Amino acid sequence: MSTHCLENLKNIYNVVHKFSNKKQINIIAVSKTFSLDDIYPLINYGHTHYGENRVPEAISKWSSLLKVNNEIKLHMLGHLQTNKVREAVSIFSYIHSLDSERLAKALSKEEKISGKRIKYFIQVNFENEKQKSGISVDVIDDFIKYTKNVLGLNVVGLMCIPPINNNPKQYFLSLKSIAEKNNISELSMGMSNDYQDAIHHGSTFIRVGSAIFGNRK
Repeated sequence: MSTHCLENLKNIYNVVHKFSNKKQINIIAVSKTFSLDDIYPLINYGHTHYGENRVPEAISKWSSLLKVNNEIKLHMLGHLQTNKVREAVSIFSYIHSLDSERLAKALSKEEKISGKRIKYFIQVNFENEKQKSGISVDVIDDFIKYTKNVLGLNVVGLMCIPPINNNPKQYFLSLKSIAEKNNISELSMGMSNDYQDAIHHGSTFIRVGSAIFGNRK
């Protein structure tokens, strides 16, 4: 399994290199539910970006390793509850799911207490899907200004999860347009089944899980 994961990652590196047109593309290996035994070959290879969906799992899995390897960058990809903010700030370098004013305020407060600065992606919910978190397109410009200018958060990018069964390309283009309008340079979009299209439409962070690790345990 582990050797297979590393070969999968190398193949994705090759594809990304082919499609990237010399721009920097960061591959987030979505390691949720997988053990460090599965992940170590990737770490030993030199891969540094990993994604988790749950704060408790991230802490139990990564805390000891981060003390001896400061090259690893952990990305929070799932919905973040405000009662998990302190723990999330302590272990993650990036949070891709900034999705409400309440969460933004809690993160700003915790940053002031801890002195740690996180890089944030604001999650955009294009179709206002009830089963997904995210900021509506109708208010995204104001939310970006609020989080950056009022709360002082380090918002580096935007993130989206396109609706299932819809062509993702239109959403990738829309996210890029919103980012350019608001002078934001990073885009977190594209997963195992559509990351090539996402790169073509401007993604700088792709979130790849099953294409590296296989089906979830």
